[in-house]
Amino acid sequence: MESLAETPWDVVISGTGLAQSLLALALSRSGKNILHVDRNPYYGGSEAAFSLEEAEDWASKVNQEPEHFPFEDVTVYTPEDNKRLSSSRAYSLTLSPQLIYARSQLLPTLISSKVYKQLEFLAVGSWWIHKTPASTTDNDTGTRGSLYRVPSSREDIFADDLISVKSKRTLMRFLRSIGKPSQEGEPSPEDDVPGIPLSEYLVSKFQVPDELHDPLLSLSLSQSSHHRTSAAYAVPRVKRHLSSIGVFGPGFGSLLAKWGGGSEISQVGCRALAVGGGIYVLNTGIKSVKPPGEDEAGSEAHSQVCLSNDVTVRSKYVVGSNWELPARDQPQCERVSRSITVISSPLESLFPVTAEGGPSPAGAVVVFPGNTLGQIDDAPPVYLLVHSSETGECPLGQSVVYGSVSIPGQEGQSLIEAAVSKLLESTTDADAEVLWSLRYTQLGRLHEACSKLTVHPNNILSFPAPSLDLAFDDSVLDTVKEAWQIVMGNEGADHEYMVFEDRENPEDEE
Repeated sequence: MESLAETPWDVVISGTGLAQSLLALALSRSGKNILHVDRNPYYGGSEAAFSLEEAEDWASKVNQEPEHFPFEDVTVYTPEDNKRLSSSRAYSLTLSPQLIYARSQLLPTLISSKVYKQLEFLAVGSWWIHKTPASTTDNDTGTRGSLYRVPSSREDIFADDLISVKSKRTLMRFLRSIGKPSQEGEPSPEDDVPGIPLSEYLVSKFQVPDELHDPLLSLSLSQSSHHRTSAAYAVPRVKRHLSSIGVFGPGFGSLLAKWGGGSEISQVGCRALAVGGGIYVLNTGIKSVKPPGEDEAGSEAHSQVCLSNDVTVRSKYVVGSNWELPARDQPQCERVSRSITVISSPLESLFPVTAEGGPSPAGAVVVFPGNTLGQIDDAPPVYLLVHSSETGECPLGQSVVYGSVSIPGQEGQSLIEAAVSKLLESTTDADAEVLWSLRYTQLGRLHEACSKLTVHPNNILSFPAPSLDLAFDDSVLDTVKEAWQIVMGNEGADHEYMVFEDRENPEDEE
């Protein structure tokens, strides 16, 4: 067997984040020589999932080497003498939790590439929104204390006792408008949505009352207030939410991957490439890339790639993100505050079955508009993604709350803490408390405008900064396909991209 240095590599992929791992999957049956390295000792990059001890080690490493990670200001909080926390390995906590909508292109990609059999998905059920205590009571239908369940279907709207008959009519007008199928050759209804603020659009075109603006905004997962979120951005996302309900079963429209979300998908992609002959080396990154020598030219030219273990390899292409590639200017990034909080309660009231015959959800979304946390009306909302123990992320009888707000630093963390505190106040479990928390700022992109693949000289391909969206961003698949097309050249045809037959020995990919 040739050594790493002696092998003429077609591609060196740096980092095992979601984009790199999906590229590994796409190339897993290409027959090319592929070396996949990661300077970290774990798989998953920004989507990695950790035990408690691994998370604390990661926090220390990020704070010591912030230039190598799209994360900043990481802190770990563990209450003293907390005997309710289980052993470290009982937890699998993901850094970048994301919902996967039933209409996402990721799911048919996982099916056509035959790796879906190695994944397990669970339903995300209710969307909850925090309202002031005076506006809701424990006896109201569809409420849990100060949390109000956002109606997501025609049936939900008509069963909701908190919406007036007049408001129901205007809301149905809006939902019918965005749900109307377009005729062949005509633009879809949301193509004509103007760039005015969502709140202005809802009032001017549909007379939707103010009280419904925040609930509708929550369905779009926008991380800005409804005054700062354009209708052109929000309306297609609300349509995505509504059109996904019922695709895979009654009462839900989005999913999450069990055992660690995007980390599981990353590992499945890497496993497929390993089965296909790719070579993996963890704890090894790229120090430098030098152009091909004067004796090499054309499509067969190989750059000199110096690895962090001081081995130099030759490769036609080098692919990674700006954090994994040397001497690359860091992209312009936005910052959001995030936290992972382990709760001593299962928070069962957040996971009702939402439709007859539907599954018991393992995920719920709780939204706190900024003004419910003492902020101005224009403040961004705080999102809490709540996962039950069914996800495999925590022991039975506990739950995990992933917090996010588009305000970085201590100010954002204070808002997330306030939201978690109010969430615990709303639960019927009087003993619910925080057992452990990881708090950090994540760098990335909130908009698709920065989602393009960058092609540098000497066949160096750079993926964009990771998406900070709370739902899987399908534009990731576009950049992965572009990278695949460049690497494959004339050997790749569109109809062959991520379309594989079952392997002769299915156990190969187990």
